[in-house]
This record gives sequence, structure tokens and C-alpha cells, in this order.
Amino acid sequence: MDQPIQTDYLRWIVLLPLLGAATNGLLGAQLQKRFGKGLISTIAIAPVLGSFLLSVRALFDLVALQPEQRFLIDRLYTWITTGSLNVDVAFWIDPLSAVMILVVTGIGGLIHIYSIGYMHDDNSYWRFFTFLNLFTFAMLLLVTGDNLLLVFVGWEGVGLCSYALIGFWYQDHVNTTAGNKAFIVNRVGDFGFILGIFLIFWTLDHQGHGTVSFREIQKFASLLKNQEIWGGGVATLATLFLFVGATGKSAQIPLYVWLPDAMQGPTPVSALIHAATMVTAGVYMIARLHFLYSMAPLTLEVVAVIGVATALFAATIALTQNDIKRVLAYSTISQLGYMFLGAGVAAYGAAIFHLMTHAFFKACLFLGSGSVIHAMGGEQDMGKMGGLRSAMPYTFWTFAISVLAIAGTPLTGGFFSKDEILWQAFSSAHGSPLLWSLGVVGAGLTAFYMFRQLFLVFFGNSRADHHTQEHLHESPKVMTVPLVILAIGSIAAGWIGLPEVFGGSQFAEWLEPVFGKPHEMAASEGPELLLMICSVAVAAVGFFIAYLMYYRGALAPERFSSLAGGALYRLFYNKYYVDEIYQAIFVRGTLLLARTGAWIDQHIIDFIVDGSAKTTAYISWFNGLFDNYVIDGIVNALANITFWAGGKFRKVQTGNINSYLYVILGAVVLAIIVRLRYSS
Repeated sequence: MDQPIQTDYLRWIVLLPLLGAATNGLLGAQLQKRFGKGLISTIAIAPVLGSFLLSVRALFDLVALQPEQRFLIDRLYTWITTGSLNVDVAFWIDPLSAVMILVVTGIGGLIHIYSIGYMHDDNSYWRFFTFLNLFTFAMLLLVTGDNLLLVFVGWEGVGLCSYALIGFWYQDHVNTTAGNKAFIVNRVGDFGFILGIFLIFWTLDHQGHGTVSFREIQKFASLLKNQEIWGGGVATLATLFLFVGATGKSAQIPLYVWLPDAMQGPTPVSALIHAATMVTAGVYMIARLHFLYSMAPLTLEVVAVIGVATALFAATIALTQNDIKRVLAYSTISQLGYMFLGAGVAAYGAAIFHLMTHAFFKACLFLGSGSVIHAMGGEQDMGKMGGLRSAMPYTFWTFAISVLAIAGTPLTGGFFSKDEILWQAFSSAHGSPLLWSLGVVGAGLTAFYMFRQLFLVFFGNSRADHHTQEHLHESPKVMTVPLVILAIGSIAAGWIGLPEVFGGSQFAEWLEPVFGKPHEMAASEGPELLLMICSVAVAAVGFFIAYLMYYRGALAPERFSSLAGGALYRLFYNKYYVDEIYQAIFVRGTLLLARTGAWIDQHIIDFIVDGSAKTTAYISWFNGLFDNYVIDGIVNALANITFWAGGKFRKVQTGNINSYLYVILGAVVLAIIVRLRYSS
């Protein structure tokens, strides 16, 4: 790898949103009260748009370079120097991070603009934009960080901001519970992420090359090949640890449970989390460390299996949900599963391509659902909607285009990116026909539940109450213009990644300096085209069934929901009872452990401590008695005897010389008698 080109403007891509967050966070309440919400919007949106323009500049700077030289770096200062560890605060832009910053700032900027209309009546307007800016900063730090520690700061930052934004309306206990759930579940995954970082550094340091810099890790990655720990390869264990972190951030089995509940936050937050920031972090991390994952075939297999399992698992749940945002939440989990399927078969470019196209149509879908909820006075139950296409034409057409894209309709962005993943899952050395088949089934389910949503919300007769129907209206332009731009992107974004059968992918060529050349495809274009037709046909079947059920009414949904006595429907509707299982095992188990610890503390530890204290007090009391009545008695008795003896002997000292002479005379006589006695 050639030396990256030094520059000094990359820092502002990351720091501008932080400045916006700091300004509104410290002064927002006063500024909003004095100058109104317009100034708050300007302070929040201008930095994000500035970051977007700088991101475009970085893109053009990279394009102007030769492919093997497309690396820019901006070093601020040395952050940590201890032992063999040297860590800089440095921002790194290559073709991969260029894609990510354009997604984060471009789509994130549109979400910021949309929020002007959606959050206009909220009194905490300034606080909302503070956290929205901070969220953007943390994600930009994550995708531009030069090393694992800097990335980890951004990684934790998006987790903190998600907690604040999901529970934004904290007066409602349901919202704060959802925020807590997101924060706690992500901490579980982050523990694995930390272990992965430590293991990589520790192993390389043992080899004399301790580092956390991505470029240096890639340079010395070969040193990990023959290293083992706990009977397994270090590369395998480290990548599995890191993947645990990815399952938390990107909502994969088993740590996906926080994402559906995250719908409690304001809709722009849902769009930002699902499309442009947090949930894409895990996919980006695996793509960034692709050289380690390619060294660990077992980890790739785990990633692919978890990905395709999550895609199917979440899709079946989405079939039965009635909350407009909850359907989209499970859709996101499913689509992230496809991205991990792509990464798991070592098609990292395909995974990032789907990440990029998904950002457009999923942001449009969430913002479109927010437009619907705005018009419906806060209603989110699709069973109380219907017939909205005439009252909300912009929302309807943009939503419909995004549904076509996510369903994989030919010539849309979702079609090109999802087909690329499915083709790679079939043809890659790490893929298999089984992975492809499961992916195709998931595509059919996606088409069904997304068109089900479209028909329930926008077609048929309105099922809303009379008051709501009277007040139905299209959202203001500040909300519909971002929808139009995102809908256009939902179609246009896919055309930069055409499959080989249609001429080849410019997107894959763009990422080639990062991932290298993709594996060789089959010589014939026939298999790819045939598989493409199969996946489109399955998606068409999903659309047709939804059409018969929810548009024509020719097929009663009850015919399917009553299968197996309704057991399958109840299983899907209740989300496989995973939340209940987790509640019983982990939440109640933790509470039981806490209560057990409290009981042990109260009845055993406190008994020991209190018993020790009482024993000490008793010993002290006994010592006091012994001291008072024995020691003091002996001392006092000796003193009294001495005093008495002194009193007696002092009488000998009379001061009378005659008495002294008599004593001397007596003593002399006594001495003579004793002498005479012993001498005889």
C-alpha cells in the first residue's frame, strides 16, 4: 500500500457536526427562547451540509488519484503513547470510507431537514437537534477513524446517542425502557468488540508489532496466521469477538431485540438509526477488517449463516405486524441479514453496495411512515389507515417507489444490490446453493410484507375515524422534498453497480483498491441471468399474494393465519416469544441474581459483619471489666500498700537527734550480738 496523501480538511467532516451539537447543547435553550426554532435548525443543519460538501470534495480528490493511491489522511495529534502502543487522532478516507461519509452526511442531512417539519411543535426542539448532530459526529468518527481505538469511541458514541434519542420523549416510561434496552443490549455486544481489539493488539505486540492502526494491522496480518489461543486460531477468535459486537450494533441474531423497540423514538431518529448510522456500523467494521475475516473461513461461515438466518427470521415476523414502523424495523433487521450474508461469502463490496442502496429506500420508507403518522395525528396502526394515496400524493409515490426498491423490482437500486449478494452467495467460493435458496425465500417474503404495508396504508377505503379523515393532509415541503430526493436515489443508486450480465459494476471497481479484485465469475453469463430471473419470480409471487389479499380481497388472510390451528401466525405475531424468553432468562435471571445477592448480603454478610462487631464489642466489654477490676485493682492495691508503708516508715524520720542516737545505739548493739554469736 502506498503512503496516503496528507491533508488538513478531513477533520472538519467529522468536527463540524460536533460544533453544531456543542452550540445547541450549551446555548440551545436560550437561543430557542430568544430567537425561535429557525436559528436552532440553521445551527444543526449547516454543519451537516458543510460536512457533506467536504465529503464530496474528498470524493473528487480520490477520483483524481490513481486507484492504488486513493488514500487520504489527516493527523491531528498523538493521542496515546505508552509502551509499544502509539495511537494518533487521525482521520482516514479511502474509497470505502468515502462511500460511508457520503451516506452519513447526505442522507443524514436530508433527515435533519425533514426533522424541521416533523419536530416543529416539540418544546425540546434544541435538545433533539443536539443529539441528532452528536449522532452524526459519532458515526463519522466511526467510519473515518484511522485506528480501532478511535473507531471504538465512535462505536460507543452512536450507542450513547441512540439511547438519548430513542428515549427522547422520556416522560413516557415505554420510551425510556426502549432506550435502556438498546443501551444494555449493545453493551453486551461491545464487550465482544473490546475483546477482539485486545486480542489483535496483544498478539501483534507479542510478535513485536503492537498496533491498532488499520493500515499496520493489514500490513502485519500474516503474523496472525499461525498464532493460536485456547486451541483455536487467533484470527478466528478475534474476528468472532468482533462479530459479537457487530451483532449488537447491526441487530443480528441473537442481539437484534433492541431495534424493534427503538421505534419508540421520533421517526427521524428511526430513519437515521436504520438508514444512515448505527445499524450499518457492524457491516462497515467487517468490511474494514476484511483482510482478517478472509483469514478466518470459520468466522465467514458463521457470519453468512447468522446473516441469512436473521434475514428469514425477521421477515417472517414482519409478515404479521400491524404497526407501520415496526414492520419497517423488522425489514431493516432482515436487510441487514442480507448485508451480512454478502460479507460472510467474502463479497464485501456487494455488502457495502446493498448498505448504500438500502440507506436510500429505507430512509424514504421511514420518513414516509413519519409523514403518514404526522397526517394521522400520531396513529401507527395500519389497521386504522387506508385510502391515503389521494390525500398524500407525494408521500404515496415516494413510499411506493421505495417499496418497489426494497422488494427487488427490476431496474431499482434494491434489485441490483440484492441480486449481487444472491449471485455471490451462489457462485462465491464461500457460498452455496443453500444460502442462495434461503436468500431467495427471504426476498419473496420481503416483497409480500412490503406490498401488504403499501396496500393497507394507501389503498382501499379509509379505516380512520371521522375526525382523522377530516384532517388528513399532505406534509409540508420541508418533509416531502427529502422524500422525493430519497425516492430518486432509491432507483438511481443501483445503476452504479450493474451486474456482470449488464456490463459490470462501477461500484465494485471503485472499491477495488480496498477489497482487491472480486473472485472470477463463471465464464457464461447464463447462470447469473437464470438465478436473477428466479429471484425476481419469487418476489413477484410475494407481490401477487399480497395483491390478492390486501388489494383485490380475493384471498382471505385468515386462510393463511389459520394454518396449523393458527400456531404459525401466533408464533410470528409474538416474534417467536424471544422477548419473553429473554425476559424470563436474562432479565428475571439477573433480577433473581440481584435479589439473591441482596439476601446473602443482608442475612449472611451482614450477619458475619454484625456478628463480628458484636463479638468485638463483647470482647471490649470483657476487656474493660478485666482492666477495671483486675489490672486497675492490682495497680491500685500496690499503690495503697506503698502509700501505707510510706505512711509507716515516714514516722521513723522524727527529726529528734536523741531518737536517732538511740536507733544507732540499738543497731550497734544488735550488730555486736550477731557478730559474737557467729564468731563463737
